Amino acid sequence: MKRPVLPALTLAAVPALLLAGCAGASSDAATDGTINVVASTDVWGDIAAAVGGDRIVVTSIIDSPDKDPHEYEATGRDQLAVSRADLLVENGGGYDPFLDTLIAAAETEAPVVSAVDLSGLAGEHTEEHAEEHGEESGEDDHGHIEGVNEHVWYDLHAAEAVAESVAEELTRLDPAGEDAYASGLAEFQEGVAALESRVEELHATLEGRRVLVTEPVPVHLLTELGMTDATPAEFSEAVEEDSDVPPKTLQEVLDLVAAGDVALLGYNTQASTTQTETVRSAAEDAGIPVVDFAETLPEGMDYVEWMTANVDAVAAALAE
Repeated sequence: MKRPVLPALTLAAVPALLLAGCAGASSDAATDGTINVVASTDVWGDIAAAVGGDRIVVTSIIDSPDKDPHEYEATGRDQLAVSRADLLVENGGGYDPFLDTLIAAAETEAPVVSAVDLSGLAGEHTEEHAEEHGEESGEDDHGHIEGVNEHVWYDLHAAEAVAESVAEELTRLDPAGEDAYASGLAEFQEGVAALESRVEELHATLEGRRVLVTEPVPVHLLTELGMTDATPAEFSEAVEEDSDVPPKTLQEVLDLVAAGDVALLGYNTQASTTQTETVRSAAEDAGIPVVDFAETLPEGMDYVEWMTANVDAVAAALAE
């Protein structure tokens, strides 16, 4: 079942906006002291805002659960924002290709912080895939890097790396704000460090437990908690690509649930289909706890609060 795509303009329909944006693309920060940051999603936008505080203005293109990064079509407003950006923050790994398209169209020289690149996953898996298959690229037909779980905002270390890179870029763009950016970064790191300590404590209790996920969205966090993803790759890949799960694969997942061979089902609420609902119902009937995860920030929460709530939900579901 396809996820809805909001109506949008094609890039070809907005040449006037693009030209207007490019005219002042790199001069805004110098003329009025404002640093414009554009992030592909509100997750990365929130982390940039945590570092930059009131010295920056952040625009997040994906800012609600109704917008699907995999299928999002850019608007003229998005193109204008990118053309005026002093700094861009993307997820990368094929998750938010619309931003790469916007950057190319704007021909902007603004620095780009890529979360997947900073996580180190992209280079490792692209090289491994190339060596294994004798190919130059490890990308599939959808632009995803083979073997990479690009949902790296659920990796606390990747989030820290993005915050550090944002602080470095902001300091370069705005040297007068160095102390403010260092302070924002330190506060963000303090919050993540506290969460990492809790994750380490839970790891001892949860280590080795097997989980199912409807999509690989929360796997980085679940792995850090010591859990093992038992989901057949064909299942999560089909859901992620909005394809029907092969009947044999769906039955394999249902058999895992019926056997009580998993401790938890991680459910992506923003990629719900008839087949994922079938799995959810089977898990609930079997007494297997279901924990909901999402791809965008819940209203009223910042990144650390959101990740803390996710960890708390897992801990509560598996409490003995």
